[in-house]
Amino acid sequence: MIKKLSLIFLSLFLINCSPQQVVSDYANIKVIEVIDGDTVKLDNGKLLRYLGLDTPETRIKKGNKFIYSPQPFAKEAKQFNQRLVEGKFIRIEFDQERTDKYNRLLGYCFIDNTFINAVLISEGLASVMNKPPNVKYASLFISYQKEAKDKKRGMWGVYEAIDHSQAYRYLNQIRTVKGKVTDIYTSDKCVFINFGDDYKKDFTVVIFNDSIKYFKKEGINPSTFYKGKTIAVSGKIREYNGPEIIVNMPGEIEVIP
Repeated sequence: MIKKLSLIFLSLFLINCSPQQVVSDYANIKVIEVIDGDTVKLDNGKLLRYLGLDTPETRIKKGNKFIYSPQPFAKEAKQFNQRLVEGKFIRIEFDQERTDKYNRLLGYCFIDNTFINAVLISEGLASVMNKPPNVKYASLFISYQKEAKDKKRGMWGVYEAIDHSQAYRYLNQIRTVKGKVTDIYTSDKCVFINFGDDYKKDFTVVIFNDSIKYFKKEGINPSTFYKGKTIAVSGKIREYNGPEIIVNMPGEIEVIP
């Protein structure tokens, strides 16, 4: 009878708890391996992708395969992340989305009072990548990146801003790109801030629709505000109809007098 009652109570407990609550306590979970500067493996088998930042890649995709080809500062970012968290217990704080399309956990990583995401940005080993709706610490991250640039920490102390005409040389790398905006095109999905006449070849800054509200809160209409201005943006240069950087917050675009 006692055994039967115990089984009943256990069943009720499992019904009222989510699988993650039963399996893991994300307020105190161990990092067993650092994958790269912004991704770690936890002792429950899950991968955690740090929110709000992007570090240089250790691997690049060619066809259907990933090959080891570390981008500049990829090794430094990974090693720094290892010193911070590998083999240690962390606390994970979640934002609006708990997982991504790869089923990785998305979160902010803390060890006691040390905010790991912020430290990586502050040391110049990661660039800001605020991706809505997970923007809880967006302003904080932007301020830390500005400080890292001003004090020339990490990658910002090695690489000068490049002219927009040279952006194609640095695909998949994190850089600061500057230039004068020649035209702005608004589609049904995003705003394209163009730096040349050929949108399939020249550098472009892309602002998706789910980020427009953050600009409007600052009184900025990105469809018109940046035209004719010289600006600088930082982030990973991607290839899509020419080189581009995606931005999500007005603080990620510097207007140069």
